Amino acid sequence: MKKISIFLSFSLLNFVKSSGQDLLSPRPDGHAPIGVMGDHTHKAGEWMLSYRYMFMEMEGNRSGTNQLTHQEVLNQGFMVTPTSMSMEMHMLGAMYAPSDQLTLMAMVPFTSFTMDHLTRMGGMFTTETEGLGDIRLSSLLKIYEDDSQSIHLNAGLSIPTGSITERGNTPAGANSKLPYPMQLGSGTFDLLPGITYLTQSDNWSWGAQLSGTIRLGQNDEGYTLGDRLNGTLWAARQWNHWLSTSIRIKASKWDNIDGADTDLNPNMIPTANTALRGGERIDALLGLNIVIPSGPLAGHRLAVEAGAPIYQSLNGPQLETDWLMTIGWQLAW
Repeated sequence: MKKISIFLSFSLLNFVKSSGQDLLSPRPDGHAPIGVMGDHTHKAGEWMLSYRYMFMEMEGNRSGTNQLTHQEVLNQGFMVTPTSMSMEMHMLGAMYAPSDQLTLMAMVPFTSFTMDHLTRMGGMFTTETEGLGDIRLSSLLKIYEDDSQSIHLNAGLSIPTGSITERGNTPAGANSKLPYPMQLGSGTFDLLPGITYLTQSDNWSWGAQLSGTIRLGQNDEGYTLGDRLNGTLWAARQWNHWLSTSIRIKASKWDNIDGADTDLNPNMIPTANTALRGGERIDALLGLNIVIPSGPLAGHRLAVEAGAPIYQSLNGPQLETDWLMTIGWQLAW
């Protein structure tokens, strides 16, 4: 498996150029669409708190780019097929800048999954999990800034605080180990490298971000989730001093799972088969950013972004994504 090669070098500090101004931040489009993490830095001494609610709906199965009926999945020898899945996440975030060049960030997720299933005999059942996910700690290192553009490196670490031993009642038995998509974490420490570019004109702003997830080692259940590579481009238009809209394209590619949890039977259901977990997807999303200009909530930011895949190819059978949404709040001081 090829690892994601994003090299982070602190020697780039020698090339920092700072204008002493806060690029974009007072504008409604001063932050990226709310679905982008680690998109901006802060000035020395600044804090920011954030909350995001994220939702994703998946329904129906796909292999490659072809959609499959439930019966077509069962005809491949599986006793059970997933039919739909929903994911909800509450993400709490905090950012602090000890200097103009360095911003520190922490993200704490609380996640819930619900998956519906159909058995070969025609029975239906649902499994659910919820709890703390993997906590992410990151540093954003500014390497260039002038009056209209900036570049910073993203260097993060995901800490395995999410459970990988979730269980539930299934036709296979009470309190059975649930398959990989129903687990709350990776079970491994993961590197989160990336780079972000921002630029602006009088009423427009643009941005791009390349980021990755590199899994380190094998977890206690005997497997390693696949590495992941994400790339995103966005453009935003400010309509006045408090409102902006955005359009964004996001491309993602993720690998199959290495190893296997011996408590799971890969012939029972596709979600327990480690060779059926990779894929790639391109999403198109529309967003809205609002900065409250006055009153007791002056300076608070509210945002929403929603969209759907325009392309997905999955190492299936695997549930396909139908749509996704992020709603968020941010406050800096």
